[in-house]
Amino acid sequence: MHNINWLDTNQIKIEPPKKPKKITATRFASVLGANPWASPFNAWCAITRTYEEPFVDNQYTVAGKTIEPIIFDYLRKSYMMDNLKTPTDLYGADYFQKTWGDFFPNDPICGGMWDALLYEDGKPSTIIEIKTSSRPQDWQTDVPENYKLQSALYAKLLGIDDVIMVAAFLSPADYDTPEKFKPSVKNTITVEFKVSQEYPNFSEMVEQAVEWWRTHVESGISPIFDEKKDADILKELRTNSLSPDTDVTTLIAEAEELKTILDKAHSGIEETEQRYKSVSEMLKKHAMSNFRDGDTKVNLAGNRFTWSLARTESTTIDKDALKADGLLEKYSKPSVTYRMTVK
Repeated sequence: MHNINWLDTNQIKIEPPKKPKKITATRFASVLGANPWASPFNAWCAITRTYEEPFVDNQYTVAGKTIEPIIFDYLRKSYMMDNLKTPTDLYGADYFQKTWGDFFPNDPICGGMWDALLYEDGKPSTIIEIKTSSRPQDWQTDVPENYKLQSALYAKLLGIDDVIMVAAFLSPADYDTPEKFKPSVKNTITVEFKVSQEYPNFSEMVEQAVEWWRTHVESGISPIFDEKKDADILKELRTNSLSPDTDVTTLIAEAEELKTILDKAHSGIEETEQRYKSVSEMLKKHAMSNFRDGDTKVNLAGNRFTWSLARTESTTIDKDALKADGLLEKYSKPSVTYRMTVK
């Protein structure tokens, strides 16, 4: 995790990353503030590698990966999409390793991985994006905006205009056995649109995202965070980093509580600790008197513990001699140390 400087403007500042992640199509809507599930601050944390939740498969991601090839077959057979190409068709089964998860290596800022393409005359002509969902109500009037922007960015990066969104609506039973899912007109829809018609100013939207990158990623200064929307990320960041004064107050209160517990635990053993210190010093003197020429260690064994005294030789500086020769001050330099005490 980066060293974080918490600013009074509800932003954080880090050392600009040398190798940030890209604005993938998934993050694109977040950067523009059009993703209800992830904020611009969330996207910035991931792009700058400041913080990103580790990916863990769950029933939704497993279902999506399992059903995707079933949807490909369904589109080929039911929609006569013989010209449909998947990443596996173009890059091979290990396409993620070959591409490092980015199908647009020549773009320094934007990238990601599309689901499938339609080809015409040997060139890609249409983006196909596949989504699985348990919420058909989200698709009643239109494609959810964050999904639409995601596919539009892929089309823009490929220089094409046509998009086909495919949504498969799953029941609870489908999540238990996704391999048995059978797409049909009852549970799977397709929505077609042209980027130029849906977003006449899409080039400006992309430039807005690029400018956001320059403002926040290249500078290391985050977008403004929201205490509620970004609560989970802020909690993680504040666990390992001092945040503004309000959080210092919280830390002090916690430190006081811990100090009270420790003081109480130690109060009954102070005399024992002092006696142990004295006895240890006597054992040390005894061990020192038993060193012979060539010995580097003397052990004093008990029934449960062994006290070992090691001897090492080193060269030290004779400060008195340097001072007498007038050289000590010449070769001395100031240093700063910090010592915290608690009363």
